[in-house]
Amino acid sequence: QVHVVESGGGLVQPGGSLRLSCVASGSIFRITTMGWYRQAPGKQRELVAAMSSVGMSNYADSVKGRFTISRDNAKSTVYLQMNSLKPEDTAVYYCNKVSQVAWAWGQGTQVTVSS
Repeated sequence: QVHVVESGGGLVQPGGSLRLSCVASGSIFRITTMGWYRQAPGKQRELVAAMSSVGMSNYADSVKGRFTISRDNAKSTVYLQMNSLKPEDTAVYYCNKVSQVAWAWGQGTQVTVSS
């Protein structure tokens, strides 16, 4: 079973930036399409960014142009650079593989955008 640990969240003002990190156990990471998900209070978890094992990325329309996903396969780590943050980006952010069957979910990292 692969385990993931997310970090890097915090409180930031609108327009600010944060960089999230997610470390996954296991060598399977390097052949896995990875994604960043978020869940706001009272809402379903949604996929906001994904990157294939060969570096192709996709983004939800709500974050396109503001968020950038990247990965370091040697470190089994995926990153999410978030710029121009908005209050509506407030959520718990999770990483996991992009698949019908996910790995066990980590604890996530809270991102709060507020003045």
